[in-house]
Amino acid sequence: MNRFRFDTVATLNGWIADEQNSLDWLFAVEGGAEPDASLVPQNATVLVEGSTTYQWVLEHEDILAHPEKWRNFHGDRPTFVFTTRALPVPEGADVRFVSGAVTDALPAIRSAAGDGDVWIVGGGELAGQFLDAGALDEIAVSIAPVLLNGGAPLLPRRLESNRLRLLSASAAGQFARLCYEVTAAPTR
Repeated sequence: MNRFRFDTVATLNGWIADEQNSLDWLFAVEGGAEPDASLVPQNATVLVEGSTTYQWVLEHEDILAHPEKWRNFHGDRPTFVFTTRALPVPEGADVRFVSGAVTDALPAIRSAAGDGDVWIVGGGELAGQFLDAGALDEIAVSIAPVLLNGGAPLLPRRLESNRLRLLSASAAGQFARLCYEVTAAPTR
């Protein structure tokens, strides 16, 4: 059975991108540009991204001009991009654009994942939509030693401690790694 995992990096005060939707702050951290292998989900066969994350990666890495760079992060895995805009696709990349409710896309995402896991790369609002749909099993956050004035929040939802169970806490270079299981919402 697939596990849906929101696995990301955040600042110490809970931002995943700055006010310009940039991750440049991350690359200034030792180990931020080339993360330790232990910080990358190993069983993910499908990636899911919001359009802002997708577009930032394309532009920051100049992937349209250098499509071979796509494989450095995404590999050959299908990538579902939630968007309402027409966006370019790097040559040779398996990008599948979806719009509408997360619940409508779940069957296709699960089918593409096979027996593997689904890595929700970002952003936080998209991960929140998976949470709202009851399709978020884990939250893994690598906390960077950075504080920002504002930006995109880690997960713009209220999620109480009765729904989160600590799976692990560790250090990886300059990063503190926290992994939580998300439990089902209590029935009323």
